[in-house]
Amino acid sequence: MVNHQTIVDRDPLLSPEDLAALQESLREQRLFREEQLRRLATAPAPAGEPIRRLSAARTEVRVRLAASARMVLADVEAALDRMAEGRYGRCHLCRRPIDRERLAIVPQARYCARCQQVREAGR
Repeated sequence: MVNHQTIVDRDPLLSPEDLAALQESLREQRLFREEQLRRLATAPAPAGEPIRRLSAARTEVRVRLAASARMVLADVEAALDRMAEGRYGRCHLCRRPIDRERLAIVPQARYCARCQQVREAGR
């Protein structure tokens, strides 16, 4: 005899408390990235640096850090927009809910863990 038991997934919906905590986390990340970009933009050039290459290397590091901060900031802003529109917490590819645990770690996540792995493997 075959047992036709239905497997019930966890409740995929985020509770209002989950959403509030994730929104706060996103806002904190936004403030951090905005401050990081301000500091990088106003970082003074090293005075009296004898080796020009060192200055160029530092400039390149600042440029890359700023680019990374802008990308994360854009992701955070997009997540806050999705939250305001009621679309937050769903994978952009498979449309399934993104696990709470993943969102707790990466609240700006656009993809579930499975789809993220597929995207990274395709690079």
